[in-house]
Formats: sequence, structure tokens, C-alpha cells
Amino acid sequence: MPRIVTKKKIRRMKLYKLVFLSFLLLGISCKNDENKSKKKEPVAQAEAEPLPEMSVFQLPSSWTTQERENIQLEELQGDVLVMVMIYTSCQAACPRLVADMRNIQKNVSEEANGETKFVFVSIDPEVDTPERLKAFAKENQMDDDQWLFLRGDLEDTREFAAVLAVNYKRISPMDFSHSNTISVFDKNGVLVHQKEGLGTNDSQTIEAIER
Repeated sequence: MPRIVTKKKIRRMKLYKLVFLSFLLLGISCKNDENKSKKKEPVAQAEAEPLPEMSVFQLPSSWTTQERENIQLEELQGDVLVMVMIYTSCQAACPRLVADMRNIQKNVSEEANGETKFVFVSIDPEVDTPERLKAFAKENQMDDDQWLFLRGDLEDTREFAAVLAVNYKRISPMDFSHSNTISVFDKNGVLVHQKEGLGTNDSQTIEAIER
């Protein structure tokens, strides 16, 4: 029993440190373009080094894809990740978030798209089974390798939402209220950009992916 408590404490400390450092880095990156260009050069070397402490890949969570494959987030290292949290039965905000993701993908260059994955994480894992996620992907013509749909257990979903600063709450048996946030992570899993709102200008998000 003491061993389990210790692991949870370490996990939570890592999470809070990750949240703080990610948003600190995001704030700095938005204001200092010169530093960005100077720090671009060592990216190739950084990929061979241990993950940054603020990397989302540090999270120990496990996920199931729409293809029923079990993965951890670190397996996505090497791609730029554009991530959003939705649920498939949503009839209000989520279809618009899906449209925003599609619009971003359509306007990213072919070269950048080759190194980018668009990831949907369910906030309703009890309903969003892999079969349901796969059907949703087909309905929205997002069933090639560039589109990834994930579900985890309730604890891992809450933890991941905390990292993205996404708030969600069940308001009825079938509905949630939730943040409308699209997040961009670099190839090492570091948060570099967030877009808030529905149907807003995607130019900064596209620019972040291209960088």
C-alpha cells in the first residue's frame, strides 16, 4: 500500500510541474519570436535526447485507438500533434470543433501535413468505445492514418484534460459542457500553441504547425 501512494504522489507532482512549465513556455513562445528562431537549430539533436520535463509524453496514461490498439502518448513522438477533446454524441460544439480541425488540416502545407497527426481525445470514454470512435471517424471522412481517435479511463482522461487546461462537466446523462480548445504540441510533446473558441481564425494555429 505505501508503494502505491508513493507512485501516485510522484505522478501528481509530475503533472502539476508539467502544467506549470507548459503554460510558462507557451507564454514565453508567444512573445519572443527571436528566441524561437535561435532555438530551432538544435531540434534534431533534441529528438535523440531524453524527453523535456514539460513534454506531454511524460504522462504514464494508456489509451485505446479507434482500431482497438493500446498505446501510450510517447508512441506519438516524432509527429506534430494537433489535439482536441470532444465526445461523439455531442450535437453542439463538437461538430464545429471537428470542422475547425478539418479546416486546419486542409490549409496546412502538404509537407507539414506529412509530419502532423490530428488527435481527438474523448471526454466520454464510457460511451465512446473504439467501435463508436471508428464509426465517427468514417462518418466524418477522417479514417486515414493522419486522424487518430483516443479513449482512456476516467482518471487518465481527467489528467490529460488538466494538462490542456480543458474543463468539462457532465450536465445530463448524454451531454457535457466543455472548453473548446485546440492545442498544438511539437515533436517532443511540448505545448506550443492553443486556439480557443469555435470558428475563429486558424492562421496562428496553422503557423504553429508549419514551424
